[in-house]
Amino acid sequence: MDPADQKDFNFEEWAALAREDGDAFERRRQQLIEDMLSAAPGRMQRRLRGLQFQIDLERERAGTPLGAAVRLNSMMWSSFADLRDALAGVSDDVPPQPRTPETGAQLIPFPKRS
Repeated sequence: MDPADQKDFNFEEWAALAREDGDAFERRRQQLIEDMLSAAPGRMQRRLRGLQFQIDLERERAGTPLGAAVRLNSMMWSSFADLRDALAGVSDDVPPQPRTPETGAQLIPFPKRS
């Protein structure tokens, strides 16, 4: 898929490929990522490749698709918080936010199945 053809992304096609041939899905996914990175301006490629490396490591560490989604979501929000803090440093309109998660959540035990 040419990076310029992002609008032609077919979710159903990709989902079917993932179900039917995981190896082919992964090869195609990696090729699309490489195409996108290669199409980026040269001055941005090193940073983008570094970010993709971090994403790939988090996916590998997670072990499951859901675990990977949780880890990548956390990465995204951490980057968003960094950006917000940077904006707060140059604008009086954006107050800094605490970086620690709120505590006090109540854990609900699930009964064991017999």
